[in-house]
Amino acid sequence: MTEISIRTGGSAGDGIASVGEMMVRCFSRMGRHAFGLNAYQSVIRGGHVWFQARATDQRPHSQGDGCDILYAMTPETVEIHSAALRPGGTLVYDPEKFPVAADKLPPKVHALEVPTLAIARKYSTQPILQNAAGLGASAALAGIPLEVLHEVVRDSFGRKAGDVVQWNVEASAAGYQHALNHGHVLDHTLSKAGAPKLLMTGNQAIALGAAAAGLKFLSQYPMTPASSIMHWLAAHSSDLGIVVKQAEDELAAINMAIGASFGGVRAMTATSGGGFSLMVEALGMAGMTETPLVVVESQRAGPSTGLPTKTEQGDLNLMLGAGQGDFPRAILAPSNPAEAYRQTIRAFELAEEFQTPVLVASDLHLSENFMTVDREEIPLDVPVPSLFAVTPNGHDYHRYAYTPNGVSPRSLPGQPGLQYVAGSDEHDEKGHLISDVRSGVPTWVSERARMMEKRMGKLKGLLAASEPPVREGPATADLTFVAWGSTIGAVRDAMAVLAAQGRTTNLVRVPTVFPLDGPALLRLLAPARRTLLVELNYTAQFGRLVRAETGLDLSTRLLKYDGEPIYPFEIVAKAMEVMNHGG
Repeated sequence: MTEISIRTGGSAGDGIASVGEMMVRCFSRMGRHAFGLNAYQSVIRGGHVWFQARATDQRPHSQGDGCDILYAMTPETVEIHSAALRPGGTLVYDPEKFPVAADKLPPKVHALEVPTLAIARKYSTQPILQNAAGLGASAALAGIPLEVLHEVVRDSFGRKAGDVVQWNVEASAAGYQHALNHGHVLDHTLSKAGAPKLLMTGNQAIALGAAAAGLKFLSQYPMTPASSIMHWLAAHSSDLGIVVKQAEDELAAINMAIGASFGGVRAMTATSGGGFSLMVEALGMAGMTETPLVVVESQRAGPSTGLPTKTEQGDLNLMLGAGQGDFPRAILAPSNPAEAYRQTIRAFELAEEFQTPVLVASDLHLSENFMTVDREEIPLDVPVPSLFAVTPNGHDYHRYAYTPNGVSPRSLPGQPGLQYVAGSDEHDEKGHLISDVRSGVPTWVSERARMMEKRMGKLKGLLAASEPPVREGPATADLTFVAWGSTIGAVRDAMAVLAAQGRTTNLVRVPTVFPLDGPALLRLLAPARRTLLVELNYTAQFGRLVRAETGLDLSTRLLKYDGEPIYPFEIVAKAMEVMNHGG
């Protein structure tokens, strides 16, 4: 696979994310598949941040390994990232800011001195303009056409007042020409390849999917990495007819969403693990009142506030057990933005059909990184049927009627002839409470058991309506990967590397984490010679779920829990170890 990766590094506040995002947008405008990794700290200024823009002639599923161009704005960037430069690559830096000794670079790596500060001073006293010069130099080395670069620059700075847009255009052109005159253009540059591709983060895809699914109310308290869901929907709320409410905390956010859903509109909330921990009591109320609810849980490294800007898959146990007592739920785990779009739509459909909470399990790596998407992967014509009861039954309306599939007729609050009681205590078919003075009385003891069985009976329907485990690759292989969520991307890239080395692998991915289709999973894994479970947590939380549901122990594991995303080379190394030495 032909690819180009441009890495930019510096300090928080230096505009690194803007430079990186413009790079990955250039690639998508060229019609190329692209992936953008934004690695940042939880500070406004200082610290070390970096962005990697990766473009390929085939779809990349992760940030990849290494880079071809490193634009370093600080000496720390050189120290941390120069080893990632591939042979034939180039370090771009400004010698006015810091020197770079030739012996500090890997073999066969070039150094290109670009006077970014001097170029910036021609147009403004603001040193931030140096980014445009560095951006232009990097684009020239990668073979990005100047007109594509300037199109992206104008779009990115179009709202700036005065001469800012033109300054950035001219500074980027100066850096571009300097690189052409003095640099080593890569020998594997990517040309234009057709129409521009869509480019979106996982959070943008979730927000767009929610809108397509008929979302009318979002209540959310901002918490990284879920905050940009609210940002996107708030920015488009008027056009989409969606009410966006920033709540005072996560408890208010989920209760507002439950209230809106109870009132008859499709509603959602989104948070990370810390906020979800506060929501779990209300989640149980949605389960008891059989109120549809979609919750996005974008995981980050914990416990407590942990690493706020780093990724992990450590909240699966929390999502499985959130809320006291037993009640049905589904947990969907997309692995890329296209899946996040479709799975969010499916979450609303399942929540409405089975009148229960549905969780979308994302994580920082999926939520905040960019990936190109083909337009046909984002169908916008999504039917939103009404599932409410419409025929009045007078006083005989049983909101929580016992039914074969556990789903009872639902009405709008106050609908004539369809009024009912919706309490958070246990209740009978009409909603009348059987707690307090009735609890312990034999008649009502059996009623409690029947109502529990009715609600939990929805799990069978949820399982049948959810996407089952899927195998990618040949039926038999030297090694079978097992993965869920965003780690699937790096596994797919690792499989391509292993295939080039003559090793056959396949992947069993699980898009619906719960309810888990154990029989289907066992069928897919039956031919496996060796398995390798890949997760971003310490205790193999999904592996433990598989063992609890099926008895199968996925004992060979690659677990990562340092907050960083998993890289294809790490998976390749572990896979070779397993295949060569049995684990």
